[in-house]
Amino acid sequence: MTNIDQLDDHTAAAAFRRLVRHLQHRTDAQNVDLMGQAGFCRNCLGDWVAEAGGLSKDEGRAAIYGMPYAQWKAEHQQPATPEQIARMEASVALNARAEQEAALDEALEDTFPASDPPAMTEPR
Repeated sequence: MTNIDQLDDHTAAAAFRRLVRHLQHRTDAQNVDLMGQAGFCRNCLGDWVAEAGGLSKDEGRAAIYGMPYAQWKAEHQQPATPEQIARMEASVALNARAEQEAALDEALEDTFPASDPPAMTEPR
């Protein structure tokens, strides 16, 4: 099975652009709902683009929204309900747990492999 890191850059970029165009088209999909279901939203995606490309957050977000974020927010963002906020907060909490597990996995990779534990006796 192919994993995401095995995709060539052309394929990955084409899929990413399709995702962004889809999100630009589906302005009815509110960020708070995306956060509540998937744990990320357009702002997150824009921030990831900014980090990866050495851009400012505003530049990264504008690339994702297809316009300045403030303009998109004024034209498309609806007020969030208490239920939407609660789902978003629960979803974001799952992100924190996943980030902690990833950090632990990364830290463990820097230590000895599990199949090669340190010797239990002194060397002769």
